[in-house]
Amino acid sequence: MIDRADFLDRFGGVFEHSPFIAESALDAGAVTLPLTAQGVHAALTDAFRKASRDEQMGVLTAHPDLAGKLAISGELTEDSRKEQAGAGLDRLSPAEHARFTELNTAYTEKFGFPFIIAVKGLTKDDILAAFEARIGNTAEKEFQTAKAQVERIALLRLTALLPGD
Repeated sequence: MIDRADFLDRFGGVFEHSPFIAESALDAGAVTLPLTAQGVHAALTDAFRKASRDEQMGVLTAHPDLAGKLAISGELTEDSRKEQAGAGLDRLSPAEHARFTELNTAYTEKFGFPFIIAVKGLTKDDILAAFEARIGNTAEKEFQTAKAQVERIALLRLTALLPGD
């Protein structure tokens, strides 16, 4: 049997600041033993996809800007801090930081949520190129792209926590 409190403690933050995703997956009976990265990801992703559009938007808006104010002030979640540092976003030149800030502002104004990308394995130049390409997307295309990236981030986080299938 899965202990609810333990499960929520371990996996409630996999979808950034959105423990309702883990709660929904558990309540739906979608989480089964043994816990594996792929199994828990499937359950959480199903709950995320079944969430209302407003709830999904809430998950997107819970994500921090890349190299943004929270990163500078040290207020990122531990997962986000490690992910951004791994991509070199904690070591931007002043000009690079200014470009990220400019793109973050324009993107959030256009789409209503921050730019979201699974940064693992990417360089700051890869991220900047994706940023510049995706800002031209339609609102619906970018909403779908951002949700797919959230799901990828969740899988990467779960893979670090649990064995695979």
